[in-house]
Amino acid sequence: MATGIGVIELTSAQIKAAGEVLARAFYDDPVFLWILPDDAKRAGALSWLMGTGVRYGHMFGQVHTSSGNVEDGAVWLPPGGTIMSPLRMIRAGMMSAPFKFGIGAFGRFLSANNHLEHLHKRDAPQQHWYLMILGVDPPRQGQGLGSTVIQPVLDRADRENLPCYLETAKERNLPFYRKHGFEVVVEDDLPRGGPHFWTMLRQPAR
Repeated sequence: MATGIGVIELTSAQIKAAGEVLARAFYDDPVFLWILPDDAKRAGALSWLMGTGVRYGHMFGQVHTSSGNVEDGAVWLPPGGTIMSPLRMIRAGMMSAPFKFGIGAFGRFLSANNHLEHLHKRDAPQQHWYLMILGVDPPRQGQGLGSTVIQPVLDRADRENLPCYLETAKERNLPFYRKHGFEVVVEDDLPRGGPHFWTMLRQPAR
């Protein structure tokens, strides 16, 4: 874990910066490479998508970042609010996605989202914390920031005796998440020729 670095709740003034950091972190993510194969279009669409995801988490969950410059972000949705509702999505500005992505890419995005949401509803307990987004700016990856920024909610989940749930499409992320107590629930491919992915669940520490 990174030493000498504190964790703060993201402020509204930091939403744009966090969205840009997370867009860079997810630029080479297999899901988004599949959804948005054009490099330039992916960069713009991801900046918008991650910004709205951070805004949604800021409004309806918890978003943490390291103190100082925004170099990472962890977006959590709380028990009882882990599935995004259409009304809340509208309030967070997510409904312009078809225009930001284009028809073909938006269709792939919906296919992936619907499939993962089905598994989420099926496999996660009714009450849990959902790690919707975790990312670290590429130049700062591998330096402990990811571990630091997720720890406050992991600690809270343990105090509340609640599990945590997430999805990832990068196999190299599995050891990181396993180190924090997550175990694979589903390993599969997304529909319509989509990439491989894993869902993971963490039981509260006893």
